[in-house]
Amino acid sequence: MRPPTDPEPAPKRPIGLLLLRYGIGGVMVLAGIVMLIVDPSGLGVDGFAMAAGGGLSVLLINFLYRLGVSGDREREEEERARVYFDEHGEWPEEQVKVRERKWRLAPGVQTLEDEETRRRQPGA
Repeated sequence: MRPPTDPEPAPKRPIGLLLLRYGIGGVMVLAGIVMLIVDPSGLGVDGFAMAAGGGLSVLLINFLYRLGVSGDREREEEERARVYFDEHGEWPEEQVKVRERKWRLAPGVQTLEDEETRRRQPGA
C-alpha cells in the first residue's frame, strides 16, 4: 500500500544556480592552470597552487553541503513513513524508481516463452 502523499518530485535546478555552485570553483582551478602555463616558474607555480587549492576547496565544500542536505531529505522521508505507519498500522512500500527494461531481440530469435507458447498450441 502506498502512502497517500507521494514524495514531491525533485525541483529542477536553474542553470544560474549550477553555475554559481560549481562554476566559481571551476573558474578558479582554470585560472590556476592558466597561471601555470603563462609563467611556469616562480609566480606561476604559486598562483597555480593558490587558485587550484581555493577552487578545489570551493567545489569540495559544495559537494559536502549537498551530501548533508541529502541526509536531511532521507530523514524527512523516514518521518513521513512513520506518520503513515501510525495512521495505517503498516509500513509503506518502498518507492523504488526502476525503469522497466525493454529487450529487443534479433529477428528470428526464439525465447523459452515463445517455445512454450508454441508447444501449448494445438497442432504445433
